Formats: sequence, structure tokens, C-alpha cells
Amino acid sequence: MPADSAEGGAVPVPDPERLVHLQFRRFAGCPVCHLHLRSVVRRHAEIEAAGIREVVLFHSSAEELRPHTADFPFAVIADPAQRLYREFGVESSPRSLLDPRAWGPVLWAIARSAVEVARGRERLPAPRQPAGRLGLPADLLIGLDGRVLAAKYGEHVYDQWSVDELLRLAAAARNSVGARGTPA
Repeated sequence: MPADSAEGGAVPVPDPERLVHLQFRRFAGCPVCHLHLRSVVRRHAEIEAAGIREVVLFHSSAEELRPHTADFPFAVIADPAQRLYREFGVESSPRSLLDPRAWGPVLWAIARSAVEVARGRERLPAPRQPAGRLGLPADLLIGLDGRVLAAKYGEHVYDQWSVDELLRLAAAARNSVGARGTPA
């Protein structure tokens, strides 16, 4: 999967030395995505120590992403044409926001973002999102050989792996898969 980061550097997926946690998020400045990604940022050292490389995709342009993701310690890929979303079968759906399981996280994310915007620590997302606001998240764990070792396709906007789930899945993958991603 050839891709460039929002900062312009090449992002190797698969990574020849580490598992890759490939996250598909919604749009630059999405309060719900940001809420989740802050938990990833807080535990990034732990994720790296577990031999996992974080790569996050948004269906926004690199220009729009940069102010929202400048302090992220991992690769962020702009995919405004949603080429990789289609390639990996990541969907958009009204259920992303209509599912009652999403309502609490949505309200919490909006409240948290409002405070951070008022403090000048975050920016509001662009009022118009060319790829829409109804994207569903997806998480994939990619092996050294490029095989998808585990996947979660979200049913609503806040349906993704927690950091603890990611760490468990990576440990299980390492226990059942050899160094090159083939069964041990």
C-alpha cells in the first residue's frame, strides 16, 4: 500500500520490522476521532514498545489535516479521494451517528473539543467536509508480510479498538505468527 504522510514522507505499509495498526478515521478535526486518538497519543510509547507502528488515515486533504494532527507522534495519511478506504472496504453510513451507542461518545467529544477550542488548543473542523461526515471507523492489524492479521469494521462512529485491545491482538498475533507473518 504505497502512501505518503500528511507531512510528505513515505509511509511503509507493511513495515518490514513492526506490525502496523492501520486506523481509518473520518475527517480532519472530527471531535470523536480526536477523542479516540488522544488515548492513542497518551499511550504511544507503550504501543511502540509492543512492536506496533501506528498509521492513521483521514478522508481529508493534507493541508486540512496538518493543523489538527501536527502533535501526533505517528504517521497520518491524507486520503481525500478515499482510494484506500475503498481498497480496504471502509464504509460511510448514517448509522455512524444514528446508532444510540455513539451518542454518549459524540456528546462527550463535542463538549471536550468545545473546551479545547475555547482554550485555543484545537481548531474547529471545516464546516464543509467533501467526503462527508458519516464515515465509519476501521482498525486493521497488518503483519510484516502485508497480511491482515485482525480487523474491526466499526458499526458506529466510536466503535474501534481500544489501546488495550490493540495490545492484546498484537501479542496474540506474535504468538501465533512467525517473524515474517506466516504461521509459526
